Amino acid sequence: MGAVYTQLSLKERRRIEDWWHAKVPVREMARVLKRHKSTIFREIKRNFWADDAFPKKYAGYFGHAAQLQTDKRRSVQRKLIRHPDLCKTVVAKVKLGWTPEQIGNRMIYEGAKLRVCQETIYRYIYSKEGMDQELWWYLPEHRMTAEKGDEAAETLLSATPTRPEVIICVNDLVVVGAIHACRKAGHRIPDDISITGYNDIPLIDINDPPLTIVRMHLYEIGLAAGQLMLD
Repeated sequence: MGAVYTQLSLKERRRIEDWWHAKVPVREMARVLKRHKSTIFREIKRNFWADDAFPKKYAGYFGHAAQLQTDKRRSVQRKLIRHPDLCKTVVAKVKLGWTPEQIGNRMIYEGAKLRVCQETIYRYIYSKEGMDQELWWYLPEHRMTAEKGDEAAETLLSATPTRPEVIICVNDLVVVGAIHACRKAGHRIPDDISITGYNDIPLIDINDPPLTIVRMHLYEIGLAAGQLMLD
């Protein structure tokens, strides 16, 4: 983490517009601008203009309109800068393990007059202010790793006066880290401490000792959720 990405300039966006209308390949655009091709693909997709009131031939990518759209999105992101109390609330929830989706949807559910959407929270997390606070660390995709499981289990073992009998982990990668931490502390698994988790990834099948894992049938869960919505 900590990489800094520069925004496309208006001049670059106008060049992309000219190339897009001339059907220049994205790979060539990226080469000339010295950008990754995914950056160009995302830029065109995100700022593609179309209006049902106009014939499709008028739809397309327009540099100046793309710049205006970007400026508007960035001004929305600054909402957390303009409202310190709102920012404080959001940051506190992020540090408690809430995802941006949970925070945004909760504000909608509670009917908060001043609220932000998940995209705004993500932008803040990866902004200079958010990076200074290392808020990215609290996101699930960074917390749920073997390394974080090792750190969390080590903290648990050092903070608990009596040895825990069971450690329940949020996923299998965290299980691997927790086992490592317990063994470093001289505990035997499962004789001294039982460890269990969720997901049942193939890696767990070869773990020594064998572990009890709750298998998550994600396809079936998604199918059932979709059927409930349609009923």
